[in-house]
Amino acid sequence: MKKVNKMVYFALGVLLSFNGFGQGQPVFTNPIGLQAYTFRGSWGKGIEATLDTIKSLGIKELEGGPIKGMTTEELRKQLDKRDIKMISIGADYKLIAASTEETIKNCKILGATYVMVPWIPHKGAFDLATAKQAVADFNKVGKELKDAGITFTYHNHGYEFEPYEDGTLFDYLVKNTNPDYVSFEMDILWTAFPGQDPAKLLLKYPGRWKLMHLKDLKKGVVGNLSGGTPTTNDVALGNGSIDIPAILKAAKKVGVEHYFIEDESPSYLKQIPVTIAYIKNIK
Repeated sequence: MKKVNKMVYFALGVLLSFNGFGQGQPVFTNPIGLQAYTFRGSWGKGIEATLDTIKSLGIKELEGGPIKGMTTEELRKQLDKRDIKMISIGADYKLIAASTEETIKNCKILGATYVMVPWIPHKGAFDLATAKQAVADFNKVGKELKDAGITFTYHNHGYEFEPYEDGTLFDYLVKNTNPDYVSFEMDILWTAFPGQDPAKLLLKYPGRWKLMHLKDLKKGVVGNLSGGTPTTNDVALGNGSIDIPAILKAAKKVGVEHYFIEDESPSYLKQIPVTIAYIKNIK
């Protein structure tokens, strides 16, 4: 009888563990955000209908910016109507380095308080000269945005992890940008793909990370420093090779404030609900 009871308790424990019960509080407690680029195949078919789909998924925060086919003022009205906040907008490196005026204007209209640059133009391997120019541009742009009440962030894309001295050129970017003016948005796929550990990198620079792109990499994919991989290698969170729970715990510890699901795969409409369910059930 005692053996039977032990087996029952063991089976019950496994079941509870599998379902996420009895394992403490949820790891992810922030509003669920979305990078608008995820729906790149939907916006052209109807902006309001796409916003309705996003709302139905329980998305409360967006990162994106103006959308072709609708004025920025009207977009703000449509977002407000659905109780969705545009937290961050993307900006082209060359355009914002030349002038921050248009970006600041769009932020004010949309209510965004963050700006992110997702790519530093370069030819061939990312090098020190390019990194030095980026540092100068980011410090300048970051100060102008801060004066307007906006936080500037740079979104890593994988190529920045070229070896440099005792670290990488990404380390150079962090160490040489002014923390008063420049923060960072971690794309966890573009951190893991070139061989970095996202959780360790978060902890290495506490206070510098403000935003995050949530995405997962297909198991078995071999990465590199190119900053590119087929979009079919984007999988729903929890189905790939990246240690999502460890990253979310580290992100919470170092002060990441907003998280955006970015799914670049052709199957984003099927994968996003899976990603959301996974995030909510991490204990």
